[in-house]
Amino acid sequence: MIEFGPLDALSRDPTVTDVAITCEGRVWADRGDGMEEHHLATPLRTPQIVREYAVQLCAQLGRRLDDACPIADASSGDGVRVHAVVAPLVPQGAAVTIRFPDRRRTGLQDLCDRGLFPRSWLPLLDSLVVRRARILISGGTGTGKTTLLKALLSRCDPRDRIVTVEEVRELGGLAHGNHVSLVSREANVEGAGAIGLPDLVKATLRMRPDRVVLGECRGEEIADLLRAFNSGHQGGMVTLHADGVRRVPARLAALGMLAGLDARALAVLAEGAFDVVLHLDRVDGRRRIAQIGRLLVHGDELVGEAVAVWDGAGAAMPGPAWERFAGRWSA
Repeated sequence: MIEFGPLDALSRDPTVTDVAITCEGRVWADRGDGMEEHHLATPLRTPQIVREYAVQLCAQLGRRLDDACPIADASSGDGVRVHAVVAPLVPQGAAVTIRFPDRRRTGLQDLCDRGLFPRSWLPLLDSLVVRRARILISGGTGTGKTTLLKALLSRCDPRDRIVTVEEVRELGGLAHGNHVSLVSREANVEGAGAIGLPDLVKATLRMRPDRVVLGECRGEEIADLLRAFNSGHQGGMVTLHADGVRRVPARLAALGMLAGLDARALAVLAEGAFDVVLHLDRVDGRRRIAQIGRLLVHGDELVGEAVAVWDGAGAAMPGPAWERFAGRWSA
């Protein structure tokens, strides 16, 4: 259990998703409507106090934060994530960002009730999980990718063996009996012992998974993931930073270059790897699934096509391919 000290009240507030501390000790909290300044009962009055607080916070999670290691990224078993940077990389003191897992109920019905997607999409999203579609969730920072991922995973068959892979453990508290949570490991002070995401993705295939889940794809592990999803592993899920369904191919291409995949090979693998793209957006603090899409190869080029869009109000707008897509995946 992490001791948050002066931030204890914020840490216990179930509506708080993110907290940021500036180098001067000002505190900002996001309760779903964007960052707003929060005044602590016991302020962090000086940059030195902020630095000491950051060091103590990271130490609780087994991470070193000092002049020799001025950046720390750590997480707890229940999914609290702490990122801290100390001077001289920041002007003074430390900059701290804390992300809390959604502590409210996060089933698909709950997210629908909170306005993440229109009610008409609920049966389809449920069916995507039940029928073992391979799902790519895209969006920017703080749009709710992990929250949606957890909600989708909550609909998995209790008998499914789920293996999750992450850099920082955010899915460790997944309420599923047959679940293995893998996290990468940095090298030690001698520069040895690092275990990266590519190693972990490969390891999942030897663990008899029913579903392979990559918390966030951000590097060369894309190659191993695409091969896994093309080799008979159904029902897998992954999140990816991208600006929209049409921008997903460019993002995948950039990651593929890190893995030595040429554009043609990546296009063929990606088209076969993902059955659906769910793109999340955030406008004026409100999160929503803005697009449902798919990946196709036109000629030698991978393209992203939205089959339905939603502006957050009213009915969703289906595209030309919606009827065929929904017919395939609806229950």
